[in-house]
Amino acid sequence: MRLRHTVIASTSALLLALSAANPAQAATGDFEYRGSLGFLRTLEDPASRECINLPNTTQLTPGSSPFNKTLSTATVFLDYDCNGDIYYVLNPGQKLGFNVKLRSVVFN
Repeated sequence: MRLRHTVIASTSALLLALSAANPAQAATGDFEYRGSLGFLRTLEDPASRECINLPNTTQLTPGSSPFNKTLSTATVFLDYDCNGDIYYVLNPGQKLGFNVKLRSVVFN
C-alpha cells in the first residue's frame, strides 16, 4: 500500500514538473503592423519569449502602427533584436498609431 502511494506521488510530481517546464510556445492570435512601404503585414501566432525582427522593415524605414491582436503582451522596439531605449508595451487588443516606429517585437 505504501509503495503504491509513493509511485502515485512520484508520477504526479513528474507530470506537474513536465507541464510547468513546457509553457505555451506561441502568442495566440495575430500581430499587425505597417511595413516600410506602408502595406499591412501580419505575424500569425508569433513565437513567445523570443525576439522577432519584423519583415519588411529597414534601417532607413521602420514599420509603424502596431496592433496586438494576440492574447499575449507585446513589447515593440525601434531597434532590431529587441534592443534600445525606445520601446512600447502593447496589451492584448491594443493598437498604437502611425507615429510609433518599430523593427522588432517580443511576446510574453
